Amino acid sequence: MKKLVIFFILLSLKLISQTSFNVVYEADYKLQYKMLNIQNAIIQDAAFALLINEKESYFKNMNKYIGDSLRYEKKLDDNSSNGKYFTPFLENIGTTDGKIYVTVPISYKNFRYEETNDITWNLINEYKTIGKYKTQKATTKKYGRTWIAWFAKDIPFPFRSYKFNKLPGLILEVYDEKNDYHYTLYKFGKRKYLCKSANMNTGATLVEKSRIFDYQRKEIGDQNQFNEVIEDKETLNMLRKNLLKGQNNSILSS
Repeated sequence: MKKLVIFFILLSLKLISQTSFNVVYEADYKLQYKMLNIQNAIIQDAAFALLINEKESYFKNMNKYIGDSLRYEKKLDDNSSNGKYFTPFLENIGTTDGKIYVTVPISYKNFRYEETNDITWNLINEYKTIGKYKTQKATTKKYGRTWIAWFAKDIPFPFRSYKFNKLPGLILEVYDEKNDYHYTLYKFGKRKYLCKSANMNTGATLVEKSRIFDYQRKEIGDQNQFNEVIEDKETLNMLRKNLLKGQNNSILSS
């Protein structure tokens, strides 16, 4: 009987850990990005929250962060994904010192893939002040792009925005050489609380990363996709056509 009780306690802790996250610090980023890889692509904005503690981090879109919190509290319908809390950035990105764990909901199913946390940076003897922090420049080639980062050694956290880890300080700004994706820190501070909705997409099927793109392309081809978000039919058809032609400018593209 005692062993059975211990089993259920451990199972409960495991289930809690799948959705909850002990936050010690929070870093919030603004992202300016181009969704399509075409000339004169519209620059769009998004915001993200990086939740940090001593051992790991979670990175997720701010709309998803708020929407998931409301869903957890039963203040928003479980299937609500459009409207006020819509975002094309649906990934939950968890990071430890050695691994990156990504969960992605696609067509009402949850998938996940893993990567080794092994990014290598070239530190450059170049500095600039961002806000009240002195930052140093670093570059890397990752995810099919060359990236430039400015990090502050005065904030010595091992986890950074998106998947850009392994620098000796928090990244305050990071962007690719074409400036298709440009992250900028706009808020940072202590936030000691338990985030109970860090990853609402549990029970995900483990797949190869390349399969994620196949599933996403299939979802894009669904004629019902984006209908509730983009009302103009001409814009909707152009978006779907460009994405299916491989002109998706996704940061996940490799």
